Amino acid sequence: MIIIADSGTTKTEWCIIADNGTTESLVTSGINPFYQEAENISTILDREFTAARKYDYIYFYGAGCINQEKQNIVRKSLMQIFETSNIFIGSDLLAAAHSLCQDQPGVACILGTGSNSCYYNGSEIEANVSPLGFILGDEGSGAVLGKKLIGDVLKKQLPLSLIKEFFETYNTIAAEILENVYKKPFPSRYLANFTKFLSKNIKHPEIENIVVTSFREFLTRNLLQYPGIERTPIHFTGSIAFYFEDQLRKAIEEQHLILGTIERAPMKGLIRYHNNNVSL
Repeated sequence: MIIIADSGTTKTEWCIIADNGTTESLVTSGINPFYQEAENISTILDREFTAARKYDYIYFYGAGCINQEKQNIVRKSLMQIFETSNIFIGSDLLAAAHSLCQDQPGVACILGTGSNSCYYNGSEIEANVSPLGFILGDEGSGAVLGKKLIGDVLKKQLPLSLIKEFFETYNTIAAEILENVYKKPFPSRYLANFTKFLSKNIKHPEIENIVVTSFREFLTRNLLQYPGIERTPIHFTGSIAFYFEDQLRKAIEEQHLILGTIERAPMKGLIRYHNNNVSL
């Protein structure tokens, strides 16, 4: 019996795969070793993980698990909760690569609250253009889309009817927006929440232009740096890629690139990958 975890800062999705192939899913709070110590993670899991705790293998993928130090924080916590020492820890980007590419070479991309990408050679990540976060980078992400929308709203770059609808929808004012962006924690999450307005109004040319332009920037500033990108399938996971698929396809086709699969989340592909690769 194995268990796969796909974790972000907000929530962790777990999938238990029994020996007969049946699956069971559950959700706990998010785990991110950049913000949490091992003891805190163990406390959360002990309280919220309500299924069995003995497994042959654990495959944990998470935001913040980008180096050995951070991975060891998660590993220590898992060993305190689960009855196994066969624990694999990987980044959320590796989860995207395993899920989307399986054992084949390709470019794996995440377009969610943040954005990221890598060239995967079929067994490991070979190249990665640093996303740099939503202030310096994260092109195509929910945070950047929200940032572009807010900028256009506050600088009156959109039709007045859309600006009026925006303020009525969110019952907010400019001062409150600036407070959330510059003074409160997790501004990227706050900005990403405004993508719902973009989705609702995507048929307006000005709104679609915000989305397509950001996707073009993602391609230019990230993907076009990978050698041989014009011959390599490009796969996507994440809510932004999923809900703005038409605009993403438009940007991809403009560059004459090869679009692969687009998935809302990586878990389905991770189950398939680890059913075929039951080892650490």
